[in-house]
Amino acid sequence: MNSHFYWKIMTGDGEERATPVLLHAQSNAIAQLTDVVNPEHLETDGRSTVFSDRSGMVKAARMLLSSVTKVLVLADRIVIKQIITSRNKVLVTLEQLERVTTFQEFVHIFSQFGNEMVEFAHLTGDRQNDLKDEKKKARMAAARAVLEKCTMMLLTASKTCLRHPDCESARINKDTVFHRMRYALEQVIEIVTDTWPAGDSQVLPVSLYAGIKDFKGRVESLRDSLYPLPYESMAAQLEAMVEQIEDFTDSAYTSHEQREGILQLCHLTRQHTQQLIADWTCAQSVKAKDATEEMELSVLKTCQSISELRRELHKVAVGRATDLLKLHSDQLTLQTLKAAGNEGNLEAVAEYARTMNEQKEQLVETCRLLCHISGTEPLEITCIHAEETFHVIGPQIISAAQTLALHPSSKIAKENLDVFCESWESQLCDMAVLLREINDVFEGRRGDKRTYLSLPRPGKHSANLKTAKAVKLDSEEQTTMAKLGLELRLLTSDVDSEVDRWEDQEHEVVRQSQSISSMAYSMYLFTRGEGLLKTTLDLFHQAEMLSEQGLQLHSYLQALSSQLLDEEKAAILPDTEKLVSLCQQLQMGAKTPVQGKSATFQKVESSIQNTKGILSAVVFLLPVCSKLIRKYKLAQGCPQTWRDQQLPTAIKEETLIGKSTNGFGVSSLEQHMANLTFLESK
Repeated sequence: MNSHFYWKIMTGDGEERATPVLLHAQSNAIAQLTDVVNPEHLETDGRSTVFSDRSGMVKAARMLLSSVTKVLVLADRIVIKQIITSRNKVLVTLEQLERVTTFQEFVHIFSQFGNEMVEFAHLTGDRQNDLKDEKKKARMAAARAVLEKCTMMLLTASKTCLRHPDCESARINKDTVFHRMRYALEQVIEIVTDTWPAGDSQVLPVSLYAGIKDFKGRVESLRDSLYPLPYESMAAQLEAMVEQIEDFTDSAYTSHEQREGILQLCHLTRQHTQQLIADWTCAQSVKAKDATEEMELSVLKTCQSISELRRELHKVAVGRATDLLKLHSDQLTLQTLKAAGNEGNLEAVAEYARTMNEQKEQLVETCRLLCHISGTEPLEITCIHAEETFHVIGPQIISAAQTLALHPSSKIAKENLDVFCESWESQLCDMAVLLREINDVFEGRRGDKRTYLSLPRPGKHSANLKTAKAVKLDSEEQTTMAKLGLELRLLTSDVDSEVDRWEDQEHEVVRQSQSISSMAYSMYLFTRGEGLLKTTLDLFHQAEMLSEQGLQLHSYLQALSSQLLDEEKAAILPDTEKLVSLCQQLQMGAKTPVQGKSATFQKVESSIQNTKGILSAVVFLLPVCSKLIRKYKLAQGCPQTWRDQQLPTAIKEETLIGKSTNGFGVSSLEQHMANLTFLESK
């Protein structure tokens, strides 16, 4: 047994201590029974045997298996307990965040909240990876996606409320985000504990795909045995499916030709089913042992008509989704809403809000149709999640635009609207991925499980190389990449948070830090299979550019430190040297050629780890530099000589202590929020 795992179990109480001890005892018992040098195992003629006590061996083996089972169950209980404890900590901090009244208090509590959310994300990510039930995996992925997106929304929505406490639309936005986060947290706990307070809330609504599959199976089974056919039940099942098909035929967005085609196929299926029942009745009357030719023909016709109906429904739903994604690819409505809000034009916001509502209803309905034809239960769950997301975020975008229109000069209100719009755009991207997966299942190219295909892929830098094939990462690599991506994104938020506090947004340190953060964010998007970086070669090229930017920042900081007193220089020198060291490591690593999947993955992991280190150093240096520059009113260019100036006060110790870089920093996110999505393996 792994000693680290054994030690973790032993830190518990009661059964948590007794179970691994019992396992150790049973292992020793088998070891003694199989010890060939034990004198007790010698027979009368001096020959040794390890199975002289067969009954004892069997008993020890059974007890060992029992102990192993208990340890596995115990380990599972401990993981669940850790997740519940982490969730409870998040809930407590969430309640504190909801009650804050000052921005300073919010910054302090949100930093703690970010740390707790990172811990919760890691625990639930590991749990999601361990789940065997694909439906639970899909539910967990959906709940975690809500938490990730809502964390960023909570940040800006809360800041907007604090800045504009009397604004009703801002308060509504904030309340909705908090409600969604609490609901998602409860969903996670329901999944890991397998408890469903609402009784049958875990049961998915029967989709048309599932209904058609079951109906077709019942029809085809008639060939094998002429069991008593509950034809009333079969007819009722068909009518129930026809009633569900009204989601397609009653839609205002279904064309007349599509509606007529669906209704015609429904009528044809009814006819063939009725004929099948008649032929079955005839076969029963003559006491036939096998299906008659007439009955066999009716089975074939019924199966063919129901298959054609399913194909037509798939065509309509996928066609609708494809058209909508193309229609909204330019994000014109979002742009006009932003423009109207920036101008303070409430009438224009109201007008574009109606268009936004219509788009929302179209997408919600389309997700419902996709759910009907998705083909697997995990994809059904993803469709339901997409439907709920569009249903909630649409009104939130409108209320955020109303808030901005009421306060057009508010930077935070603009930032808030940007974050909600980017979440909408992100969900559209997720819907495009979902659409491809549904098509793959329909055409038989894929099963239930999703495959992570980010590394490596062919791109613009590989024109002279052999075309790279998509690589399927194993579960451990997927988890590693997800964690690295999340941590990298959080650090970019920390950098933005520190930059946002600078009075001079055009300062050289600010511009260089923003550039580093922006490039790091594009690397995070790469771990999601998104953004402008399409291949590992793109990523490594970006890493080289980031390292060069970091070296430029180091040069400026070095010039600055040369003008400081010794005690001030000592405060920033270690991290400036750390910055240059990490930049050099990143640059050398990015230029080192590698071959093979394993080596490529290790190089990607190393590049992201070094980038994280660079961001951590920048996060520490930014507040220190800001403090010094404000104190001496340093010009934007190269620092002047300070030694002739007397330091009025000592720098406070707390300003020189780097803050935790594992939390969600309070960030403007203006440079980076190009596509908010969460750790979903593709």
